[in-house]
Parts: sequence; C-alpha cells; structure tokens
Amino acid sequence: MAAARTTLTALPPLPGDALVVPSTPEELLGRAAVGDERAFAELHDRLAGPIFGTVLRVLRSRAQAEEAAQEVLLEIWRKATQFDPVRAKLLAWALTIAHRRAVDRVRAERSARDREDRDQRLDPRRPYDDVAETALSTEEQHLVREALSTLTELQRESVLLAYFDGFTCREVAEKLGVATGTVKTRMRDGLIRLRDALGATR
Repeated sequence: MAAARTTLTALPPLPGDALVVPSTPEELLGRAAVGDERAFAELHDRLAGPIFGTVLRVLRSRAQAEEAAQEVLLEIWRKATQFDPVRAKLLAWALTIAHRRAVDRVRAERSARDREDRDQRLDPRRPYDDVAETALSTEEQHLVREALSTLTELQRESVLLAYFDGFTCREVAEKLGVATGTVKTRMRDGLIRLRDALGATR
C-alpha cells in the first residue's frame, strides 16, 4: 500500500488539477481590448457593483443610476485600448469615468430645467408687462408698465431680456439676431427713456 502511495505521489499532476489563478481586472481589460467578450463579461461582473454605487450617490435615482452605469461600462469597453495600467489602477480609472458621467447627467438636467424656465419666461404669448410683474414689487408695477410702454418695441425687447431675464448683451444680441453694439445702443436709449418716463410719473 505504501508502495502504491509512493507511485501515485511520483506521478505528475493532471492538467485539471492545476491551480487556476483568477485574472486581474487589468488582465481582463487587456483581453477585452483585443475582442475577448468573455473576458469583458467577467470584468463587467466585477465592476458593475462599484460603478453603480458611485453613480447612485451622485444621481440619487436608482433608475437613472442603472442607466448611467450601463453607459459607463459601455464606455470602458470602447476605451479599453486607451487604458494605461502604469498610470492608474483599473478600478480607480473606471470609477473616475463613472463619477464624471454622473456629474454630466446632473449638469445636463439642470441646464434643461433652466432652459425650460427661461423659455417660459420668454413665451411670446405673454405680454411684456407680465414679465415685468414677476420681477418687480407690486408698488412699482404700474409705473414700470407705463414707462415700458414709452419705448419702441426693439428697445423694450432688449431691456426686458437684459434686466428682467438676466441675459448678457451678447446673449440678447444672439436671441434678437442683431449685432452686440446695436443691442447696447438700444438698451442705452431705452434706459434713458425709462429714466425720463419714471421721473415724470413720480
């Protein structure tokens, strides 16, 4: 029996008995970069949780976080050849992409809300005095409405956009399709007329 054990011990290990060492994330990405979909599938399973947690902390919405996490994983797949393991760990690189993507979503949503609010304020169906009423105190409304009525239409548009809606001269010029210098002239003349009109009513 002892001899049998000695014989068995002396035999080389079978290929199936070899210890399988798990691939590192960097190795998996390297294989994915050359088209190994199975390697990327394994990498996906390893990164999905940390990426989802990162974007969820920023977005605060599970549905949006799930969508953003998939976008991040797709971006990692596309940028696999750009990853440099000398400069960063793969997880840190992936979470940086995730955080940036989540922040971009927040900024995009905020910009969309701001545009919507601004469009509502500039709705051409609303008369200009309605815009003034939302910006001024009650006791000034009547005086300002009368003063604005003394301006030309072009002067009034420029003044309302700049002083009631907060646009810069350049932005007003872009909206009205005229030169910035023209807007400045309209605003200067309009403000002079407003000052004179308000002074006459007090």
